[in-house]
Amino acid sequence: MLFRLSEVHKSYGVQDVLRGASLQVNAGEHVGLVGRNGAGKSTIFRLVRGEESADRGDVVRARNVKLGLLDQHVHFEPGSTVHESALAAFGRLQQIEHEMHELEHRMADAGDDLEKVLERYSDLQHEFELEGGFEYAARAEAILQGLGFEREMWSLETEKLSSGQQNRLGLACLLLAAPDVLLLDEPTNHLDVSAVEWLEEFLQGYESAYVIISHDRYFLDRCCRRIVDLENGRASNYTGNYSDYLVEREERREAQQRAYDNQQHLIAKTEEFIRRNIAGQKTKQAQSRRKMLAKLERLDAVRPDQSSGDFRLQAIERTGNHVLTVNELAIGYPGKLLANDISFILRRGECLGIIGPNGSGKTTFLKTILNKLTPLGGEIRWGTKVQIGYYAQQLDDLDDRNEIIMELRRVAPSTATAGELRSFLAKFLFTGDDVYKHVRDLSGGEKGRLALAKLIYSRVNVLVLDEPTNHLDIPSREALEEALSAYEGTIVTISHDRYFLDRVATQILALDGLGGAEHYDGDYTEYHDWKLGLRESAAPIIAVEENLVSVAPTPVPEPPAPVKKTPPAPKKPGIKVVKKKKPDTRTPELVESDISRAEQRLNEISQQMGTPEVARAPERLIALNDEYQQTEALLRTLYEEWDQVTLNAESVR
Repeated sequence: MLFRLSEVHKSYGVQDVLRGASLQVNAGEHVGLVGRNGAGKSTIFRLVRGEESADRGDVVRARNVKLGLLDQHVHFEPGSTVHESALAAFGRLQQIEHEMHELEHRMADAGDDLEKVLERYSDLQHEFELEGGFEYAARAEAILQGLGFEREMWSLETEKLSSGQQNRLGLACLLLAAPDVLLLDEPTNHLDVSAVEWLEEFLQGYESAYVIISHDRYFLDRCCRRIVDLENGRASNYTGNYSDYLVEREERREAQQRAYDNQQHLIAKTEEFIRRNIAGQKTKQAQSRRKMLAKLERLDAVRPDQSSGDFRLQAIERTGNHVLTVNELAIGYPGKLLANDISFILRRGECLGIIGPNGSGKTTFLKTILNKLTPLGGEIRWGTKVQIGYYAQQLDDLDDRNEIIMELRRVAPSTATAGELRSFLAKFLFTGDDVYKHVRDLSGGEKGRLALAKLIYSRVNVLVLDEPTNHLDIPSREALEEALSAYEGTIVTISHDRYFLDRVATQILALDGLGGAEHYDGDYTEYHDWKLGLRESAAPIIAVEENLVSVAPTPVPEPPAPVKKTPPAPKKPGIKVVKKKKPDTRTPELVESDISRAEQRLNEISQQMGTPEVARAPERLIALNDEYQQTEALLRTLYEEWDQVTLNAESVR
């Protein structure tokens, strides 16, 4: 056990945050901590660190346990560089190294003390090697590069880094310190997709424990083997990753509701029996049942989920079929090219998801297609009847001086009444007197919801979104995804949220940060798998002759051998080849079994032929198509045989 919370209560003024929360984290566990904004996730981190104390309950930490917390605001030694700050995580090793160098200089003039010097040097060398002294510099450099700090940045002073870069450097230092348990509060907030993927790989191989607070569901899926859900001040444990948690939570809710319904039915029947028999011959039975009801522990019905906001989009005017055409576009600034040769066609109802490293030109691309920046080359052509709405990542379209209702009125028609505006704002969780709050007093999540409210109220038919999920918790992200999936207009969005891109994107534009760009028809996972396939297929190079590179083709699996006897279920899919037999040796049941297997294989082949990997491998596509036709022919034969054996069986009867 590394730490444990038992029946912990914590309040801030009149707001009860934790109401008897209990959880335990053991060595080596990889835990995701989820819940709405304000559910108490960061409060638990502060309690574990000892920064705050519980109002009631126990917070227990193992003796000498080393906790590592990723602070949202990190600080470094004044004047230190990126490289020096990373190496500072190995303070003890650096001290040993420094003392060893001093001892090396003393050896020449040690005289009678030489034996003591050598003994001390030997002890230090042993400790240095045991603690990984010969690898620590390489570890630091690998982690810096994985989190996006290339070598040319290592000599930069930390004061010159942006806040996002400082947070990334703080994460690097924390990973290098290797505490007994990492407490990571939104570790992906300042990382681009490539850095997040690197962090995922790092954490999957991390031997010590960690607890992650994150709204990145894709990240939670890949890194966590247990989920703790904070809801209504209590903690519920689920085994598995985030997707497993969603399934199990729904199963628990269904079981809880069934148990509640059954108990309510029992209570109703018992109360009816008591009412009818309390004054009759069965008085004693009625009294006994009344006592039973009084002692019965009442179950709770499943609480409906708290509202996450109603992001349903308004009716919009229909655009032409081709909404945005981009041809050989180059973007950037005079003297600084960020990306070129960008070409694609975005049609009505489609969504373009834009990904790439920080600084690769994603926001520059949006500003260029919005005519806020001049393209360096190429062509941008918008279709007919296009009305564009822009959601800025910095939320700079909001006026801090305005009240919420006045901010919405900026995009409302003059005929809109206060009642209509208040009703609309309620869909975004601004109710009652909340609508009179000033924008400057809102949290990041509230500002994000207000900016989306303005965008949706304006009824545009093209949405241009720069990181729309950044300030939203998971339930609000899911509500937004539902709305965007049902939106009849066209969307262009930058996002680091891969789960979000899988839900809404139909095309991916990937900027590589080196001036290049790739366009792919499909969602993020399809694009990621395609890229992975390209890297893997590049490996089997078997010959190089002048400028010609020969690559080994993807091997096509041979069809399974005929099966003579009915075997156990095979591990690999295959079709049972039916040999001709005498009519009386085949029963309708046997033929039906063969038909079922053939139909299942047809479905499997059809699904494989629809995957992007097969579509890009002509040999595999041809082989699967041949197998599909053979299986279809076999199925027709089996149908005919079934008709015949069924007829024979009926004639025998």
